[in-house]
Amino acid sequence: MAQWTSAVGAAQLARLLTSQQDRPAGPGTRRPPAYRALADGIRLLVLEGRVPVAARLPAERELALALSVSRTTVAAAYEALRGEGFLESRRGAGSWTAVPAGNPLPARGLEPLPPEALGSIIDLGCAALPAPEPWLTRAVQGALEELPPYAHTHGDYPAGLPAMRAMIADRYTARGIPTMPEQIMVTTGAMGAIDAICHLFGGRGERIAVESPSYANILQLMREAGARLVPVAMAEGLTGWDMDRWRQVLRDAAPRIAYVVADFHNPTGALADEDQRRRLVDTARSAGTVLIADETMSELWLDPDLEMPRPVCAFDPAGSTVITVGSASKAFWAGMRIGWVRAAPDVVRSLVAARAYADLGTPVLEQLAVNWLFGTGGWEQAVEARRVQARENRDALVAAVRRELPGWEFEVPSGGLTLWVRTGGLSGSRLAEAGERVGVRVPSGPRFGVDGAFEGYVRLPFTVGGAVAEEAASRLAAAARLVESGVTGGAETARPFVA
Repeated sequence: MAQWTSAVGAAQLARLLTSQQDRPAGPGTRRPPAYRALADGIRLLVLEGRVPVAARLPAERELALALSVSRTTVAAAYEALRGEGFLESRRGAGSWTAVPAGNPLPARGLEPLPPEALGSIIDLGCAALPAPEPWLTRAVQGALEELPPYAHTHGDYPAGLPAMRAMIADRYTARGIPTMPEQIMVTTGAMGAIDAICHLFGGRGERIAVESPSYANILQLMREAGARLVPVAMAEGLTGWDMDRWRQVLRDAAPRIAYVVADFHNPTGALADEDQRRRLVDTARSAGTVLIADETMSELWLDPDLEMPRPVCAFDPAGSTVITVGSASKAFWAGMRIGWVRAAPDVVRSLVAARAYADLGTPVLEQLAVNWLFGTGGWEQAVEARRVQARENRDALVAAVRRELPGWEFEVPSGGLTLWVRTGGLSGSRLAEAGERVGVRVPSGPRFGVDGAFEGYVRLPFTVGGAVAEEAASRLAAAARLVESGVTGGAETARPFVA
């Protein structure tokens, strides 16, 4: 019986391999043999999760033809991978990817580090800040005081607590978008909201238009749901959305859903202006496309003089085209898994009905905690403290990266939690691998793209500041030196760091 569970075609693997662009070798730097470069490329794809474990690789002759190399080169690369534990083979069944014993399975997204590992590794993988205190503690205490009446019920509220739905609706109304509680569903974080929407509107095989780059976890969620992702390239820098490209894609591909992060886009930090928002909604409406507007970053403006544009849903207040997704996880704390959907009442009813076969409902205590924050002014105080912290972290990280890595290019966003960095021609995947060895964890650009795009980028979140930001940049510079020198062994090791 075959040991592989999926297959990677020769053309697909060749495309992924050729996306790994490295800086040209400098004077005195030796290029590895062709077979070694090919083996390293496949190993990186497995470690990145871009080629799954237990995926059947193409036959040697097929891959040699697709890459325009000799069959001997491919055979030697496969043999090297087998010797390192990254490939298994059996006569008649072919060869399939594996990971060596004792190695963790590669994650499709970048998993947060366990707390016990934070003393030796600086984690730049997760764009989330520690909980804001004392507001978290106060919110939980307030929720406990409100809990007794709910404890006498069954506790299942598929649409969310009525008080919570009303509070969220009132907040939209206060922003100039009249909203009824019937237009709100409370979810288990923004991921839960988008998962529900994708299952309702985007069945297996449906096209979903996505920004390119886009939020890595959402892209993987959509892939797991069987969607066919249609990337729409972002404009250079922080200008964001190219409306001519969006019009063409929505017209020609006719996607059922489009997903956008118009407020401090993850990962680039771009902020869509009002004209872009209006035109995007009009284009989606004309194409019959449901537009998911992810506004989880919308309250994280960091420049005090910034004038925020109106929400995307302001251009479709009835919610017939735009489904808005919000969350407490980015603005407040990632451990507060509360999100919400704003849409037309009939869409909310359909989402609620479908929820009976998913997670049934959102935890009552956490809803009461967020509702307490909304109702007492604690939310505004906590989010303002969060902005101050993120602004200080952003400025410290920007200064440190510019000093340690002057060849890296980026624009400083006016909000959000992420910096999108072009790495001067170095492979983001190789930087991520080298970073693990020198004690800094960073996600490479391809995690945020489709089919191997953005190999020359990494994403840096504003989660560390001060001396930790300086040390993170120093370790990134050490990782860059390893990549530039072509070192693949453990030439440098992580050193303990205490903030």
